[in-house]
Amino acid sequence: MSKVGTFLILFSFIISATNVISIIEPNEAQIWVQNYMSQPKEKVATLHFYLQDDLSGPDATVWEVARSEITSNSSSAFGQVSVLDDLVTTGPDRNSEKLGRAQGLVTSSDLKELSLATNINIVFKAGKYNGSTISILGRNAITTAHRELPVVGGTGIFRMARGFAITSTHSYDPVENYGVLEYTVYVFYV
Repeated sequence: MSKVGTFLILFSFIISATNVISIIEPNEAQIWVQNYMSQPKEKVATLHFYLQDDLSGPDATVWEVARSEITSNSSSAFGQVSVLDDLVTTGPDRNSEKLGRAQGLVTSSDLKELSLATNINIVFKAGKYNGSTISILGRNAITTAHRELPVVGGTGIFRMARGFAITSTHSYDPVENYGVLEYTVYVFYV
């Protein structure tokens, strides 16, 4: 390649780089940063509620919808898939004030340990969060006393939510096949 050819390629590169650099003027960058910084500050809410988990009977709120070939012989019910539509209340008693519903999908996903892949939406139908939702998605090792699950999103007041939930089994009645799950949720939102 001749010196002139090399010079033209280098000159073209310098002109292209200059054009890219000049796309964002210093004033434009300052305006962008100021707009970003003037956004509303992130808020934090701590929510405490109970899920009423009715596991049998005609009014059950949890229903198995699929299973694998090995589910029946698995100590962890591996491959069992259930949907739920649990009542969410302010207290552990099923007649406590109603806040909404916990709707979603749980799958037994560990070959050895009783653990659920959990995908639950908390749908608020009363109180100051009425019309909003929080999405909780993660591994729920249900034999562990306290489990931590991530909050991965939300809608309404909780749009752009993130955070975590601590859950535990408050009580379980084997005769009625009825469980009460306690949730404390720490949610960050804009």
